[in-house]
Amino acid sequence: MIQIIAGSKGKGKTKVLIEKVNKEVNVAKGNIVYLDKNNKRIHELSNKIRLINVTDYPIDNHDEFLGFLCGIISCDHDIESIYLDSFLTIAFVSEDNIEQVYKKLEQIANHFKVNLCISISLNEDQLPDNMKKNVIVSL
Repeated sequence: MIQIIAGSKGKGKTKVLIEKVNKEVNVAKGNIVYLDKNNKRIHELSNKIRLINVTDYPIDNHDEFLGFLCGIISCDHDIESIYLDSFLTIAFVSEDNIEQVYKKLEQIANHFKVNLCISISLNEDQLPDNMKKNVIVSL
């Protein structure tokens, strides 16, 4: 399953994402991973959540990012949820490839039974139709 927190930059998506992940960790049966573009949030996240700074790795395009995501999942079969902050940036997603990347994310989430929650710096009305149904918060 994929959940989306949508809204333009500076609207508070990261705050909502952090509140959601910190709440989930209290009831989760599996492991939780938080992907971000830096380590700034390390003190805001529960110490039970694995923070991964994607920029520490040599990822240059959306295909490499999707491979990286699959690698994370393959190393830990107990992952229940993955939170992706600044999704457009860390996954190298643009208007040209957003639908293609999202379809792959759906395949990964469904195949490996991993919940994905992404924050995306677009308003809900800017999202492709196939993504709008998964918006849980629109800021």
